[in-house]
Amino acid sequence: MKNICIIGAGHVGLVSGACFAELGNNVICVDDDDRKIEGLKKNVLPFYEPGLHEIVQQNVTRDRLSFTVSVEEGVDGCEIIFIAVGTPQKSDGEADLAQVENVVRRISSVARGYKLIVEKSTVPIRTWEWISKTISTNCIEGLDFEIASNPEFLREGSAIEDFIRPDRIILGVQSEKGAKLLSDLYQPLNAPILVTDVSTAELIKHASNSFLALKISYINAVAAICDKTGADVAKVAEGMGLDKRIGRSFLNAGIGYGGYCFPKDIAAFIKMAEELGYDFQLLKDVQSINNSQRLQVVRKLREKLWNLKGKTVCVLGLSYKPDTDDMREAPAVNIIRELIEHGVKVKAFDPKAMEMAKTLLPGIEYCQDPYKAVTGCDALLILTEWDEFKNLNLSRIKQLLKQPIIIDGRNIYDPRLMKEHGFIYIGMGRG
Repeated sequence: MKNICIIGAGHVGLVSGACFAELGNNVICVDDDDRKIEGLKKNVLPFYEPGLHEIVQQNVTRDRLSFTVSVEEGVDGCEIIFIAVGTPQKSDGEADLAQVENVVRRISSVARGYKLIVEKSTVPIRTWEWISKTISTNCIEGLDFEIASNPEFLREGSAIEDFIRPDRIILGVQSEKGAKLLSDLYQPLNAPILVTDVSTAELIKHASNSFLALKISYINAVAAICDKTGADVAKVAEGMGLDKRIGRSFLNAGIGYGGYCFPKDIAAFIKMAEELGYDFQLLKDVQSINNSQRLQVVRKLREKLWNLKGKTVCVLGLSYKPDTDDMREAPAVNIIRELIEHGVKVKAFDPKAMEMAKTLLPGIEYCQDPYKAVTGCDALLILTEWDEFKNLNLSRIKQLLKQPIIIDGRNIYDPRLMKEHGFIYIGMGRG
């Protein structure tokens, strides 16, 4: 059992803290958002993640998980300190590390004894050097510390499973002591552990996310070829995925990636490479394909409705992916705003994200269920692949639509089945 402090109670910090507590450790989560911390103390979570509410509640009850706004309270008595604050994107794509610096300064002002300070946030390569310099400059005399990097690979919607059963654990360390502390912490997971220097670990996270985004944009580019030739991108992806060197994951054509991590991390990687003198044109093309992919839905809709002005369209799915309420960089936002600009009335439903969406998309009608949303609409757009949408009563959907048009931005339906139901069905690269 270890005493752990996690600074930053966002998606990464809260999930990691709850899971470390579930493994039997004592964890204190620190965040400077008073409302968030007060909510967590009352078992009110700031976001939706399947299974997280139960784990938080159980470990608070067991006195293994607690919350505070005080960095001093969090750091005191904890040997391992994880930094899990936000690193948002600046206007030029560079990662904004102001929150990281602020946290490091606050740790420096109160920490005593030995501290292993671990980067959990996604940061540019060699950030650890700045953290080390900042602590050395501002720390209390006699502080014994070292820096480590332990990048996270948690997917929203399956973060608990990803933590408990990871593909790998990356530990970037400066010493054998740091390696042993972190290896012992993760030992109960029985997962492969790769120990590297700190800079290498920082780079692994950026390289991993960028490669996954590349696969998504690649298959979306292939989908564009399929649309022009009548080929089926789903079968193309299946055929590619049977090659063990390629694999099937992240080869699902659609309206592109979104969320907080991929867009931000890729932009930061491009900027990082630029500062090092390398023009990462490949990742710039990944960005370009992803941005243009969202507007393909509007183009396909226009081809079927002729004029968009005055039409009513149903949107099913608002979050950037299923099993989350996260609307950050959600493709649905761009698509709906484009529709509104063309004079379209939008009715929408999402199982979890509608409250979040209302602040971003105030000018649309939010409905209680998919069937109310689709009633009286000229077409239906599928923008998030929730399981609930895969199991809709298609006969009822057809009756409620003015025209039986479905633009499937996530390819959740079988085109042959949709044709049998009498729909005018348009997928992404489905021929």
